[in-house]
Amino acid sequence: MQEPRAFLLTVAQRVLSNYWRREKIERAYELTLLQMPEATAPSPEERAILLQTLLTIDHLLDGLPLPVKRAFLYSQLDGLGHGQIAELLDISVTTVKRYLVRAGTQCYFANSVD
Repeated sequence: MQEPRAFLLTVAQRVLSNYWRREKIERAYELTLLQMPEATAPSPEERAILLQTLLTIDHLLDGLPLPVKRAFLYSQLDGLGHGQIAELLDISVTTVKRYLVRAGTQCYFANSVD
């Protein structure tokens, strides 16, 4: 290794970036839980599982442009069809299909590396 200091700096920056992204996701999740009626709020175990799932999804979609992520999440989480997604994002159905293929490919390869 010719530049150990530069390598350590890069590693530290990535660790810090991952930490802040995780914090942002956790805060958003906690704010969502606070808006739920107490009777329907998940148990602590369910919260932990849901948070881990959110972090996994974030990891799988990391690096994709926001419109691609949104199309994928509308499809997978909300069950919307191509036409509905196209209308929401103000893009063509062909673009929605392309986005979904791109996100699916990203998830497949990100998952196979881990």
